Amino acid sequence: MTLPEPASFGLFVIAALALLLTPGPAVLYIVARSIEQGRRAGLVSMLGVHVGTLGHVAAAAGGLSALLAASAVAFTRVKYLGASYLIYLGVRRLLDRRPVGTAGGSTRERRLGRAFLDGLIVNVLNPKTALFFLAFLPQFVNESRGQVGLQILLLGLIFVALGVCTDGLYALGAGTAAGWLKANPRVLRSERWITGSMYIGLGVAAGLSGGQRK
Repeated sequence: MTLPEPASFGLFVIAALALLLTPGPAVLYIVARSIEQGRRAGLVSMLGVHVGTLGHVAAAAGGLSALLAASAVAFTRVKYLGASYLIYLGVRRLLDRRPVGTAGGSTRERRLGRAFLDGLIVNVLNPKTALFFLAFLPQFVNESRGQVGLQILLLGLIFVALGVCTDGLYALGAGTAAGWLKANPRVLRSERWITGSMYIGLGVAAGLSGGQRK
């Protein structure tokens, strides 16, 4: 099994980058985590998100996404689970009165592990991501070459690699801006309200929105 023809592959890369660079819930989640905990946590969250994306890629290659698309009940339940988890993250942040950046070494490592897990759960519980791969990747598959599942898997891995680069830039940019913002005591005091509200807003938007990317 080989990559698509050069023209088709180039179109895939351009389309993937255009989609990835458009901010969606996953990007906004990464930005919020970067503002809350800094660049390192943002990058860890990004890795968690894209490990979750790998699960969706595997599901698309195995045909599981088609089952989700065919069941309105399953889609709705998973969507509301994901939205509820985002709202939970926001409420948890609003209730956390610890000053940002005061965690000790072992606590900091636990928080990084939590950032990874939250990113993973947020993306796994996003059925729109599964439907996105079901709709997007097959457009660049050549059935005459056979091994359709493997072609989808390969394209999905390339998409994830591109996503790590683009979302990583969002994490670094937001984390750098957060360092500057947090030098202002007024911003530092309001940080948990800003990030908590962002999480809750994302959860509400995810629960009310239709089928869009990420």
